[in-house]
Amino acid sequence: MRFAPLLLWLGVATGGTDSISLPIAGLRASDIQDTYAQTRGGDRRHEATDILAPRGTPVRAVVDGVVRKLFLSKPGGITVYQFDVQEDFSYYYAHLDGYVYGLKEGDFLQRGEVLGYVGSTGNANPNTPHLHFAIFELKPDKKWWEGTPVNPYPLLMKALRAEARL
Repeated sequence: MRFAPLLLWLGVATGGTDSISLPIAGLRASDIQDTYAQTRGGDRRHEATDILAPRGTPVRAVVDGVVRKLFLSKPGGITVYQFDVQEDFSYYYAHLDGYVYGLKEGDFLQRGEVLGYVGSTGNANPNTPHLHFAIFELKPDKKWWEGTPVNPYPLLMKALRAEARL
């Protein structure tokens, strides 16, 4: 399950932003807030979508890909950076309450696999657990902390509609 080269060779893994899955099961449209263009702390844009959910709710990988970085930061708290298998995009999951047991950098996650749990770590309001979810198009040097932001909201709404049709 965590063997990226083998899965790539078999043609199992896919990436990109065309069809991501929902990072939390059972979401409704009202749980997903289009906070991408909101300003935070002066001139800084949020560049992410906040997804409200109870603390401890499992957070799932939205694409097949590799855990590039597990990181603890002041703003994001407990975070995961996951690259798609082509390393075109980075998927950022923040304010987690914790990681799934045994998760480590370099692990291959299949779409839908649990990577952590909703929380309010970092600069999140402790009374408002949520997943801060961002997507970055990676630059040629593939730095996990750097890329061109992509608004996840329309992609999450597309995934929500697709899930409703199943």
